[in-house]
Amino acid sequence: MNRLVKFVVVLIGVCFTLVILSGVVGWMVMRRGPTVPDHATLILRIGGTLVETPPADVFGQVTGGSRAQTLRNYVDALHRAKTDVRIASVLIVPTHLDLPYWAKVQELRDAILDFRKSGKPINAYLEDGGDREYYLATACERIFMVPSAALDVRGIATYEVFVRGTLDKIGATADFEKIGDYKTAPNQLTQQTFTAAHREMSESLNRDMYEQLVRGIAEGRKKRVEDIRALVDEGPFLPDAAVRAGLVDKLAYEDQLDDLGALSRNAKVEGEDYGRSRFRQASLARGPRIAVIYISGVIAGGTGGFDPINGEVAGSKTLIEAIRSARADSSVRAIVLRIDSPGGSSTASDVIWRELVVTRDQKPERPLVASMSDLAASGGYYVAAAAPYIVAQPATITGSIGIFGGKVVLGGTYEKLGAHIESLSIGRNAEMESPVRRFNDTERAKLKEELEAFYGQFVQKVAATRHMPAARVDELGRGRVWSGLQAKANGLVDELGGLDAAVALAKKRAGIAAGTEVELVSYPERKTLFELLAQRLAGANDQAGMSLDLRIVAGLLGAGDRHTLGMLTAPMRLFSRGEPLALLPITFIR
Repeated sequence: MNRLVKFVVVLIGVCFTLVILSGVVGWMVMRRGPTVPDHATLILRIGGTLVETPPADVFGQVTGGSRAQTLRNYVDALHRAKTDVRIASVLIVPTHLDLPYWAKVQELRDAILDFRKSGKPINAYLEDGGDREYYLATACERIFMVPSAALDVRGIATYEVFVRGTLDKIGATADFEKIGDYKTAPNQLTQQTFTAAHREMSESLNRDMYEQLVRGIAEGRKKRVEDIRALVDEGPFLPDAAVRAGLVDKLAYEDQLDDLGALSRNAKVEGEDYGRSRFRQASLARGPRIAVIYISGVIAGGTGGFDPINGEVAGSKTLIEAIRSARADSSVRAIVLRIDSPGGSSTASDVIWRELVVTRDQKPERPLVASMSDLAASGGYYVAAAAPYIVAQPATITGSIGIFGGKVVLGGTYEKLGAHIESLSIGRNAEMESPVRRFNDTERAKLKEELEAFYGQFVQKVAATRHMPAARVDELGRGRVWSGLQAKANGLVDELGGLDAAVALAKKRAGIAAGTEVELVSYPERKTLFELLAQRLAGANDQAGMSLDLRIVAGLLGAGDRHTLGMLTAPMRLFSRGEPLALLPITFIR
């Protein structure tokens, strides 16, 4: 009996040990990720909206949005592949880049050009020959294209929606005030077409982006700029014509790329698998820490969240907590703001700015650098102005130093529907936000006073950080939007480049040697599915609780159309009634 008991105990112990060991092995295998073969071709399939961070919403988490490839994922993959001895070459496959702007494409293009310094081949394969896809592909050594795909390079066009006529039809009136002729966001509600200043600004931005596109293609394809201008006027191109023009090297299907030397025949690794692979090389180093605070989306008060139409909503409460966390971490040597925002609430922008200034001026001092993505305009530029150093891509949309406020009067709409609104109030200006009538003279004076006070603060804060006379900032302001290239020429931006350039500048200002690897720590911390569910059930995040039917509508729209709808409806959905807005005009670029 004793022997039997001992045998059973030993057997249980052995089984228990085997279970533990198998669990450890399984965990190590999963943690290790996919295996990367030697002499492999890394295939990066780049498409969609190139988000800065994965969608922070319940729907996105459940449907796999948390695994979405961010812009940084692609850039990091190219950085790793540059020194990874197992990667022999890279194939870039840009497909359906659903983007209204160009700066994120430029950041990826910079990463491709940086990879080429390794001497390893990097080629592009076009299934979708759109302008952004082709512009990205021109950074590669050779461009292959599907024999049935047209090369759709035709130049730059912008589309701006004016809804004054629509409001007239339904009996509504847009009653807005603004600072500056170039603060054109309310024009799209109050006008039926361009004003002279609006047209001038839009034409200037179009011309600047067109020249950037032409120069990029000319450099990539080793042609003269004037020749590319002439070719663009001939677009779009049928496949054979694209080859004859020297815009594409060869027509082929993906399975034929092996024979053309663009793929390793038996050793390939997809970008998503490569991102999950265990190999980290230099990125495994735990060097000095630099905080990267992401300010993504429309800026609003509260916790923010995710809006199905506008996307990320940058909540002031969430961002202030993130800034304070980064400030409290003594191991953080520098802070980089990564901004992709058209602005929004003037008050929310101001309280974020204040928290950044407190952080900037804390002793011992830590460098604060702003890195602009597609957008850092109006309220987005306001928060960037807290940083003494600003980095932007040439195509970044920035500036828009200005403010507007007002309301849409719906009294006529109610009357058309047979409804009548009666009001009762006490206080001379109690009905200032009346939905049934325009502002009276006293109310309008109050609104203008508030707008002028905020604009004056905006100008003074930019002047102090940019070391400019206030009069010069006002000259550059008045709501005018600039490209990153134009902003640098005007002193609103210090350097051109992406997040890597901003990190390099932060390292330099922090006294960290250029060759030293740093650990980038992202803020705000990403919420788990459980936290998002709890937040939604608690009603703490209105944006995260938007209806499924609105999400479905958003899903049917392209990025440009979704952006337009989102910006037109944002004042009614995301901001307090009557709140002055530091918000970018509604424009998307094709």
